[in-house]
Formats: sequence, C-alpha cells, structure tokens
Amino acid sequence: MKLTEVAAAIIERRTVDGAMEFLLGQRAPGTFYPGFWEFPGGKVEPGETPHAALVRELHEELGIEVLRADPWLRRQHVYEHAHVRLNFFRVREWRGELHDHVHSALAWQRADGLTVAPMLPANAPVLAALALPAFYAISHAAEIGVDAQLLALARALEGGLKLVQLREPGLDAARRAAFVHAAVDLCHQYGARVLVNGDVALAQAAGADGVHLPATQLARQTLRPEFPLVAASCHSAAELERAGQLGCDFAVFGPVRETASHPGLAGIGWDGFAAALGVPPLPTFALGGLSRVDLDPARRNAAHGIAAIRGAWES
Repeated sequence: MKLTEVAAAIIERRTVDGAMEFLLGQRAPGTFYPGFWEFPGGKVEPGETPHAALVRELHEELGIEVLRADPWLRRQHVYEHAHVRLNFFRVREWRGELHDHVHSALAWQRADGLTVAPMLPANAPVLAALALPAFYAISHAAEIGVDAQLLALARALEGGLKLVQLREPGLDAARRAAFVHAAVDLCHQYGARVLVNGDVALAQAAGADGVHLPATQLARQTLRPEFPLVAASCHSAAELERAGQLGCDFAVFGPVRETASHPGLAGIGWDGFAAALGVPPLPTFALGGLSRVDLDPARRNAAHGIAAIRGAWES
C-alpha cells in the first residue's frame, strides 16, 4: 500500500485559567470514517514540505493564517483504505477567524477530558501525548541528601509539578527504596505522576506510575513493561525508533549542554539537537543543563518539553 504523507495540526489556544485547548473537526458524510473526530490538516502534495502543506490546508479548511507551527511528532498508521505518515505540528500562533469549509462541526477540547467521540484510530497515542506536561523533573537525592530532595520535591509539587523521575544510582538499595516509597506517596498526594529509573520491581513495590528505561536497558528490552507510563533515555534516532517500537510513551534526548553530572562531555547544542532528533515518533523532552527558561527553543526544535535535574529544583 502506497505511503501517503499527511500534515496534521494541533491548533492551540489558552483559556482564561491558563489551560491549553486544541481544535478538533468532525469528518463529514461521504468521507472515510464519517462522524469521527480528527485534527485538521491534509495530504502533502508533490513538491511540498509538510510545513507548507499545513499552512495551505489550514488556510483552505479553516481560513486562518499560521504564524508559528513547531514540528512535534511523525507517526505512521495503516487504515483499511490508506497507509499514512502523519506529520504533527503544534500551531501555537495563528491569525484569523475560524470558518470551517470541510468538517461537519468543530470543537475545542482538553486532553484531560474529551467531550466528543469517536476519534480517528490513529489519534489515541497523540491524545495521550498531549496530556503530558511540558516539564519533567529528575531527582538527585544522592547529591543533595534525601531530606533536602523530599523538601524540594514538595515545594515543586506545590508549584504545579506533574511529572517526576526518581533516578538515584548513588543511593544504596535500602535508602533508595525508602526514598522512592516516600517520594511516590508525596507525588500522588499532589496528583503528579512518577516514574522510577530502571528498577521495575521497585516501581511496582512503591506503586509508581511507571518506569524510565536507561538506554542500555532499552536496548535489551523485548516487551514494554506493564505500567501505565513508560519512558526511555535516548541519544540517537535509532534509540528513539526503538523506544517507539517498544511502545514507550515518551523519551528524553540530549545532552543539549554540558552537565554537572557528566563533566567534560560537551553538549550538542540546539542545532545539533534539532539535526539529531529530527521529528521524533514519540513526544521527546530535551535534556542536559536545561531549565524552564529553555522551553521555547526546545519546542521550536521539535521537543515536547524540558527534562531537568538541577534546573528542576531551583527556587
């Protein structure tokens, strides 16, 4: 079956309370999957880039002018009638009044509570990806002390932190287990999701939401661990592809800059990051000497967000 390139848009707007909403369109009668909901977009024509196709399609379908569209995901799906490669963009800035020309209806939705159904089958992983926050905090209790880390974690959770990785190779087994149990309980009090680095048994015992696979563990893993959330550390396009094949929910990729945890290892910089990452098959967090102030350049270079160790716990 011929592969068809498609450009798809996550058109965003912010609500009064700061939440992000995205636009969905309902497929019209007489099309494949009539009545199903989809992200706006369309086929990439010969000689067009996916970005150019997106700009054209959104003008034709909705009458809007795209001002900023960041690459985000590239995924494939085989339907009964077509094999498509979906190039997803986050349309964060646009101009004009919406005038729909192809859908039966339009609806603004939130990832944490859809009010329309059914969705096109290819979009279930995309909706899950949209529910991920833009910041992923990584612990370093072995360096700053368990009590200090728990205090910093509580402060960050009070500030709205929603996704945490517990990565503590420097703690002995007993102290690590005690810290992980305490941190998981604390995160769940605030409604945050938490992953344990590398240790499936400990993650299960502590009631964590998932496990984060180091690159070496990703390489030898044959099945996705049985958790609601699975992530992986990646340093190449091949490792990202492997993470996607395994069914990981997201990845971290870097280092962008030199870090205190790996002194002497030069970062690849944003240009190197963009070249190495391309457009990933799963949401990917930029890592390496970064903090929240780096979120905008990360997004412009196809990252979902930022992952940080020291930058996560700054006051």
